[in-house]
Amino acid sequence: MSKKKKSQHDDHINESWLIPYADLLTLLLALFIVLFASSQIDQKKFQEIARSFSSALSGGAGVLDFPSPVEQDNPQTSLPDKEKLTKNQQAKNEQKELQQIQAKINQYIEQQHLQGELKTTLTEEGLLVTILNDVLFDSGSAEVRPQDRQIASEISRLLVMNPPRNIIVSGHTDNVPIRNSNFSSNWELSVMRAVNFMKLLLENKQLDPRLFSAKGYGEFKPVASNGTPEGRMKNRRVEILIAPNTTAN
Repeated sequence: MSKKKKSQHDDHINESWLIPYADLLTLLLALFIVLFASSQIDQKKFQEIARSFSSALSGGAGVLDFPSPVEQDNPQTSLPDKEKLTKNQQAKNEQKELQQIQAKINQYIEQQHLQGELKTTLTEEGLLVTILNDVLFDSGSAEVRPQDRQIASEISRLLVMNPPRNIIVSGHTDNVPIRNSNFSSNWELSVMRAVNFMKLLLENKQLDPRLFSAKGYGEFKPVASNGTPEGRMKNRRVEILIAPNTTAN
């Protein structure tokens, strides 16, 4: 009788616990899948999945409702925007400083009555000081005339700035062909004029030669028509470009 009762008891063991256990395993598996996937998606998708999954699990607040460990981006304070604002401010400050340098050079031009020989222009590339070629050189020559060396000396003092800036000296000619024992083209002539004038500037030991460079454009960057003597005179020139620090560095 005892064995029969025991056998009947074993046949009626309650296995209803298997159903919630299986559901729990399924939910845990889904949780791990979501966590793995959310580690590889963006912040917005992570928050959407967290809210949906947490609501399904508990019907309200859950562990996924806590702040995400993923760093949230703030477009108002992002690094690129800060850098852009900083660069814009630096450009504005540099523009003001170049305007002050321009005013100083213009004052020298007026004091020396050189309005017809020197001029300044503030461009996107920097402050451009233009010296008409006839002021410095004889026709076909790349040597600065002795009587005009003083101009180079005065300009060199105006180029002593704090902070220092990159200086580009460029030579330009008209389109009249040249061929002599020293130069076979206007291109060569323009280069040597720029180099020789730059050498005079660098006699000022307060200037750093590492910040200076020379270029020659020959007849290929005219500022006036070569069809008239006046236009050719304007094209024969030496230019000094004072670059802003935002681009020089």
